[in-house]
Amino acid sequence: MGFFDFFKADEQQEKRNFKQVGVVDTEFAEETAAESAAVEGEATMQLREEEMDISKERVKTGEVVMHKDVVEEEKHVEVPVAHDEVVIERRAVSGTPSTEPIGESETVHIPVTAEHVNVGKHTEVREEISAHKREVQETEHVDDVLHKEVAHVETDGDALLSDTDADSLR
Repeated sequence: MGFFDFFKADEQQEKRNFKQVGVVDTEFAEETAAESAAVEGEATMQLREEEMDISKERVKTGEVVMHKDVVEEEKHVEVPVAHDEVVIERRAVSGTPSTEPIGESETVHIPVTAEHVNVGKHTEVREEISAHKREVQETEHVDDVLHKEVAHVETDGDALLSDTDADSLR
C-alpha cells in the first residue's frame, strides 16, 4: 500500500461514515439514483423525539375476606313465675249438730303447683351482610424524562442563512 492509498482508504471510510448517519457531503459523495434525483446542494435531517406510551394493567393489591364466628353472650331475663300456696284457715262455727259419727281419719289432698321456667333456643335471621366491588376512578400523576433530537446549525466563514427559523437552531 502506497502513501496516497492510505489517504484514499481514509476518504472511503469517511464516505461510509457520512452515509451511515444520513449526512450528504457533496465533496465526498458518490451519486446514486436517489441522490441524483434530489436537488443539488440540499440535505435533510430527520429529528426524532420520544413520546410516552402509557398502558395499564390490573394487579392484585389486596384482598377482603368475609367470615363469621360464633361468640357467646350471656343473657339475663327476668321471668315472672307463679306457684300455689296453701293457706290454712281456722274458723269458729256455731255448734250445729252433725249426724255423722266421729271417724277414724279423714284425709284431704290438695295439689300444689308452680310454674317452672324452661329455656329453649331457636335461630332467627337478624341481619344480612353483603359485599361487592365497585370501581373507583382516580388520577395518578406520571413523570418521565423524554429525549428528543434538536438540530443545531452552525455557519463557517461567509456562509449565509436565509431561513428566519435558522436563528432558533443556533
